[in-house]
Amino acid sequence: MNTNHGATTRGRVTGLPEWDRCAVMGVVNVTPDSFSDGGRWFDTTAAVKRGLDLVAQGADLVDVGGESTRPGASRVDAEEELRRVVPVVRGLAAEGIVVSVDTMRAEVAARAVAAGARLVNDVSGGLADPGMIPAVAAAEVPFVVMHWRGFSAGMNSLAVYGDVLAEVTVELRDRIDAVIASGIAPGRLVVDPGLGFAKNAEHDLALVAHLRELRELGFPLLVAASRKRFLGRVLAGPEGGAPPPARERDAATAAVSAIAAHQGAWAVRVHEVRATADAVRVARAVEGAL
Repeated sequence: MNTNHGATTRGRVTGLPEWDRCAVMGVVNVTPDSFSDGGRWFDTTAAVKRGLDLVAQGADLVDVGGESTRPGASRVDAEEELRRVVPVVRGLAAEGIVVSVDTMRAEVAARAVAAGARLVNDVSGGLADPGMIPAVAAAEVPFVVMHWRGFSAGMNSLAVYGDVLAEVTVELRDRIDAVIASGIAPGRLVVDPGLGFAKNAEHDLALVAHLRELRELGFPLLVAASRKRFLGRVLAGPEGGAPPPARERDAATAAVSAIAAHQGAWAVRVHEVRATADAVRVARAVEGAL
């Protein structure tokens, strides 16, 4: 029996705890316009409580973001993002929570790390702000390199691929090389295929089907499928009916979490934790029985 399968194949991220299964990253959106929760956690106190609730439900770490990256979203200014994010990061870190900050701005990343964040999750992989990679390198914290082709306002027009797996792999490899060359240690990198970012439903499903191949890049893999459009498209059925609203896609999210865990993902990022926490633990139990 292989009793350490998860720990040996998912990858270790320097500076973070090591879990023996796929980790669960809970999401706290401190925004008034999130596609997922419509601003339910916009207040600092509510956001901190939400993060604590997610950990109580089984989250291993909490990702705090102050800028919506849904398709078509406009950007907020840096001061507003800082106002939203830093107090929540500080509050959760003070409770001993492993906190990630979801931001494309170097200043927000640096201030969040100073407030206690232990991971920077930049959906642009450092492309949106030229100061991001130097800031993260100086802070010596882990960094998520996501596949990204452009800002939310215009990313749907960039969802053009001949072979989505091959092209995403090449573009991620090029970005990884650039990030490492700019000073972030390889042991601190996490890779995210960017489901829903400049991708349509067919592209997203193809990437989920081939997560093992993406893991051949050699870095821990973060999968963020939670409540996304491609799940709505699947649930709408082949007749092209109306997709269910985002908050009715949590069972579908848990299904992807189980698939991702089975394919060796380091972590899954989700809005509702309990079902996914169960899913990754079942996947780990099955691995242990091999």
